[in-house]
Amino acid sequence: MDAVNIALELAVQDPAGVRIAREVGAARVELAQALALGGLTPSPATLELALEAAGETGPEIHVLIRPRAGGFHYDADEIALAVRDVELAVTAGASGVVIGALDAAGALDFDAVARLRDAAGEAAVTLHRAIDVTADPVATLDSAIALGLRRVLTSGGASSAIEGIETLRAMVVAADGRIEIMAGSGVNASSAAALAATDVDALHFSAKRNVVVDGAGGGGVRMGSAADGVGGYEVTDRDAAFAVRDALGL
Repeated sequence: MDAVNIALELAVQDPAGVRIAREVGAARVELAQALALGGLTPSPATLELALEAAGETGPEIHVLIRPRAGGFHYDADEIALAVRDVELAVTAGASGVVIGALDAAGALDFDAVARLRDAAGEAAVTLHRAIDVTADPVATLDSAIALGLRRVLTSGGASSAIEGIETLRAMVVAADGRIEIMAGSGVNASSAAALAATDVDALHFSAKRNVVVDGAGGGGVRMGSAADGVGGYEVTDRDAAFAVRDALGL
């Protein structure tokens, strides 16, 4: 297939993921922790090492700012924490932040998002998938544009981007170049080309695989619950990341 003109953003949790993003030619990474929970704000040390892994010529580091799992309606303390995390991320050298907040009615919390935007200064600000749980993601674009945000990360209001593909097309038309539309959620090698054909500006994907941990200690004693660390953890899979790139002919 012919190569397409689209940016790639890889969601990663550690410096190893940043190095894979660099290999695959991603324009950006979204740096987070706990992607299994939808992503939370990473630690300052994680950001520091991610920036080192990216180096001068690697992908931009954009930090997810999300104080907790469980929805996007935050109280005053949580917004204050998120504002401080934005400031710390930008001061540390992040190129951008990924933010979002909803009000009690489930609409975009204009005042909270404005505070987070202002805390970012000149850094790029992306509205994350909080837009997908608003009543009308296409209409919510107007608020994001009014706030002066750089881009939105969206699945078109569906559980996966490929399921929301028609809404993604509508969002591209509604944006009309005023804000970037980045498709994300469940993006893989089988869906990448179809999503790119909607004319979104970027594809966001995690290329994750699960590392299974059996919970046995050095003496062969099995720990008793998930809280003890039994189960596994997710890492960025190099082959899966390259499969997405190859599917796009990049």
